[in-house]
Amino acid sequence: MAMKMRQNKIRKGFSLAEATIAIVVLGIAAAGVLLPFTTGAKVRAEGTRRTLAAKLATDLMEEIVNTPFDQIIGQYDGYTEAQGQVRDANGVVFSDLNYANFSRDASCAYVYVPPQSELFAGPNFILATVRVYYAGSEMVVVNRLVHEH
Repeated sequence: MAMKMRQNKIRKGFSLAEATIAIVVLGIAAAGVLLPFTTGAKVRAEGTRRTLAAKLATDLMEEIVNTPFDQIIGQYDGYTEAQGQVRDANGVVFSDLNYANFSRDASCAYVYVPPQSELFAGPNFILATVRVYYAGSEMVVVNRLVHEH
């Protein structure tokens, strides 16, 4: 009878090895379940950054297009806003932390469009290019041909 009690006591519960294996299996299962959620969060953050970058690019391009033709080159060729110093249409630096890692620049150059010729007429077009960067990596490039009114 004493022998049966000992055997019953020995057989109750999990051994350390069994508990360790159970924890490892549960950990792997949990990682498999959580992986899509972390990947989804990264993709969502990237989409948000690209959307903000596109907005910043089109906002600056609209400023360029609404500038008198003869002033575009002087104001926007070589234009740069450093990381964290991106400005809104009123010239105020965005204080929202979502814009902290963005920077942008613009370049503008006179171009001739066929059948225009440098010999017969001055340039009637400017090619404006706006680039937006996030943490130093180029996110968006917008080009637009601006015509003299």
